[in-house]
Amino acid sequence: MNKEEYQEIINNAIQLEIDAANFYRGLQEQVKNDSSKVLLKELENMEWGHKHILEHLDVEGIENYQTLNIPDLKISESLLDPADNSYMSIQDVLATAIKREEEAMKLYTRLADETEENRIKNLFVRLADEEAKHKLQLETIYDTEILYEN
Repeated sequence: MNKEEYQEIINNAIQLEIDAANFYRGLQEQVKNDSSKVLLKELENMEWGHKHILEHLDVEGIENYQTLNIPDLKISESLLDPADNSYMSIQDVLATAIKREEEAMKLYTRLADETEENRIKNLFVRLADEEAKHKLQLETIYDTEILYEN
């Protein structure tokens, strides 16, 4: 993999994070619930943080990357995306965010599986691990704030 190919992969991942941040910003303008707006702002900021991580990813260290063993609470498997974005509750916001992180994780996992070159494979595995960590963080909040309350 040459430097341009590597940078293209990183640039595509950065664009996904920008798109996610903009998605959460757009939802902030649509929702009526103040606590949902606060959570959406936090999610937007998290995506900007992901962008920053990608912009400063250790290119040399990726060759020796060891996959993380990140637990999967499997909460996302039972969640549905809300039909109406204007009246999203905290539960709806979390469900949407969890699903988005899961989709990104699956994308990077699929790309890693389809890649032969070790350095590119490790890059996609690292990106999938990052998304899995974010999914776990959101599922933990969902478990504590939504499931525990019911």
